[in-house]
Amino acid sequence: MRWLRPRREPADEATYLLDRMVRNVRTGRFERSLSALTAVSALVTGAEIYSEHYRASFGDPWMWSPIVLTPPLVVAGIGGAFSRRWAKTVLPVTAGLYFANGLMGQYLHARGIERKPGGWSAATYNVPMGPPLMAPGLMSMVGGMGLLAAILRRER
Repeated sequence: MRWLRPRREPADEATYLLDRMVRNVRTGRFERSLSALTAVSALVTGAEIYSEHYRASFGDPWMWSPIVLTPPLVVAGIGGAFSRRWAKTVLPVTAGLYFANGLMGQYLHARGIERKPGGWSAATYNVPMGPPLMAPGLMSMVGGMGLLAAILRRER
């Protein structure tokens, strides 16, 4: 019954929405927002991964795995924002795969640095010039956001 509420100024409305959002986060009701944020983050992360792996000519077949896993996570994140069932079933599976793929990427990037001439003994040269060591951690963080969204409660 929105028409029964007294009319607020735009600043009051923004304050009300912000207070409501903070209250939802404080009480663990952040499922829809975090699902949508996971979808957007996966889309941005996937685009960045594609451009970097394209630059490296997809030299290892495993470079395709984050590209393949990004669209399902984007769809699951969008689905989780609109459907509680998707947020509790599809999103945790796709986010878990994305998280695990990020961990695997962390290992593969460390191995790539080790395989460069001099390996880890020339870390001051090989870490900046080799595969980015911390980049797969972004994938794991996005997957972790999706897993967290799946265990939170829905906003009111």
